[in-house]
Amino acid sequence: QVQPVESGGGLVQTGGSLRLSCAASGRTFSSYAMAWFRQAPGKEREFVVGISVGGGTYYADSVKGRFTVSRDNAKNTVYLQMNSLRPEDTAVYYCAARFGSIATRITDFKSWGQGTQVTVSS
Repeated sequence: QVQPVESGGGLVQTGGSLRLSCAASGRTFSSYAMAWFRQAPGKEREFVVGISVGGGTYYADSVKGRFTVSRDNAKNTVYLQMNSLRPEDTAVYYCAARFGSIATRITDFKSWGQGTQVTVSS
């Protein structure tokens, strides 16, 4: 399976923007559904957004209208554009890969990145 590696995290002020990248190895990247999850301190990991092989997307209600996911199969990369960031968006963001159709459950994904920290100050 592909091996994701996240990057692009950092510290931003409320209302700011950040773009995360998830680079994944493998010739079959285009056959993998991808997703972003996040985990805040003291909280369980939660689904943020998923993107299908064909580019279809599914967003958690908490990020709809603010976050945008996209994929570039030629570059084996998934992006997460985060706008209008809020302190509650502060978390470690993880990229995950699943061979086949889009999914939203942690257990559906077999390959995970190491995570990248996003901190939003008030």
